[in-house]
Amino acid sequence: MSEDQNQHSEEGSFKEQIMRALEEGRKNREVESTEKTTTVSGRLDKENKSEDDEELASSYERLFGKRQSKNEKQKNEAFKKESAGPSTSVEKQSVNSPVVEQKAPVKKAREESVKEIVEPSKKAEKKQVDEEKSILPKVKKEKKMTSRHSNSVKSGQDNSKIIVEAEKKTASSEQDQREEPSIFTRIGEKFDELHQMDAEFEGNISEESNLKRAERRKEDRVVHKIVYVLTIGILIVAGILAISGYNYVNAGLKPLDKNDKKLVQVEVPSGSSNRQIGDILEDGDVIRDGMIFNFYTKFKNLTNFQAGYYQFSPNMTLDQIGKELQQGGSAEPLDDASKVTIPEGYDIDQIATLVAKKTDFKKADFIKLMKDDKFFEELKTTYPDLLTDAGNAKDVRYRLEGYLFPATYNIHKSRSLKDLVTQMVDTTNQVMSQYYSQIKEKGMDVQEVMTLASLVEKEGVTESDRKNIAQVFFNRIDAGMALQSDISILYALGEHKEVVTIKDTQIDSPYNLYVNTGYGPGPFDNPSQEAISAVLNPTDNDYVYFVADISTGKVYYAKTYEEHMELVEKYVNKGQ
Repeated sequence: MSEDQNQHSEEGSFKEQIMRALEEGRKNREVESTEKTTTVSGRLDKENKSEDDEELASSYERLFGKRQSKNEKQKNEAFKKESAGPSTSVEKQSVNSPVVEQKAPVKKAREESVKEIVEPSKKAEKKQVDEEKSILPKVKKEKKMTSRHSNSVKSGQDNSKIIVEAEKKTASSEQDQREEPSIFTRIGEKFDELHQMDAEFEGNISEESNLKRAERRKEDRVVHKIVYVLTIGILIVAGILAISGYNYVNAGLKPLDKNDKKLVQVEVPSGSSNRQIGDILEDGDVIRDGMIFNFYTKFKNLTNFQAGYYQFSPNMTLDQIGKELQQGGSAEPLDDASKVTIPEGYDIDQIATLVAKKTDFKKADFIKLMKDDKFFEELKTTYPDLLTDAGNAKDVRYRLEGYLFPATYNIHKSRSLKDLVTQMVDTTNQVMSQYYSQIKEKGMDVQEVMTLASLVEKEGVTESDRKNIAQVFFNRIDAGMALQSDISILYALGEHKEVVTIKDTQIDSPYNLYVNTGYGPGPFDNPSQEAISAVLNPTDNDYVYFVADISTGKVYYAKTYEEHMELVEKYVNKGQ
């Protein structure tokens, strides 16, 4: 029992010594670490402390098992007090006894515990491991020396001293090691270097971004310049094309050649569209562009083009060509001598002269046919809306005066003079067919409209003047005043001159509108469609007088006779 008690007391004291030594070494390391290390190394030392505590606990458990409870510790302390006295004598008497041999395994266990306590510190730092390896053999030798010559208590104290010295040496080695830059300090320095590199990198990035922005701005400027140049170029090209297109269209509306009067014969097949007719005229070198002709006829609402053979010249306008197409062509090919154009405002005597000149018909035959009542009745039966009022008129020179529409007519050798006149009357009926209802609404008849239109045709040149003059005639008729048109005097005289004298105005004739009031017997010439439209759509005014400047053709209007005479002296008698 005494041996077991001694053994337990030695083990308890040995444990306490080891614990104290390790605790003192740990405290020394804490003090040194707080004074010499930085905040980062301090944090890492705490981690090392926790690791040392864990290693100490693990080594303690391996050596002695689980920690004793408080009751076991109290029993050990009581047992130590009881065995404190006789322990020395027993130790002295048993220097060479078998008990020493029984304690040999205990010593080996102590040595192994020392190894296990020291070895975990080797893993923490390499230098400390090397130093501990050099110290441990000396500790073993000293333990063996003391185990042979001292008792168990002294050997435990010596061992604790040796362990303390080992701990001091390891602490000194740690101090030497910490005097050098620790791994944590180096890590901190590396972090600082990384922060500096990040700052430099960010600076480089900012510089690169600025460079990229500058390059982008340059590229944007270049792109803007390119877009600006392209836009200007497109606008210039568009302007050039627009001007060119305008000039081309404007040229297409004009005659192809004003000086070329040579007739060109073309055939318009039945059912041809305006576009096809334009292509035919373009191919025949009559017009400049068939597409422009197509658009022009649609814009002017020129329709009812007739099939047949036509003769056109390059000096003809699109309006003239359109009107001839509306009148109709010949069923057979034509030659140059069989084409005649009746100008606007020509009377029957002038038309007879022109037909005789252009055809094989004689003027006398033409005048005779105009006085043929039987032929007139045949035409009135065919065109009652047009000729009924003319048949009822009295004191007329020619019943067909005003009804031979001014246009170009194709005359074939196989056709008679009646065919030509019929063609002229038929053209007039086609023009007037759109005005019959309007004439009735105004309370007029066809004979009155054609009579005023024949006066307006020669009294005015422009459309605006013709509409104003037509209203002056209506104002005079409403006031019971004579129309006093020089055109009526010239027709009554059967002459064509520029100046009408006072003697001329005294001629005894139903056509003398200086003496006779109203419209007169009938038309004085064959008016154009524009003159007819001016009579039906006059411009409202209060004038009852007008006079035209002989040199310029401009018309001046007056409301009183005094104003009119002043205008006559100023614009008519100035050269006399």
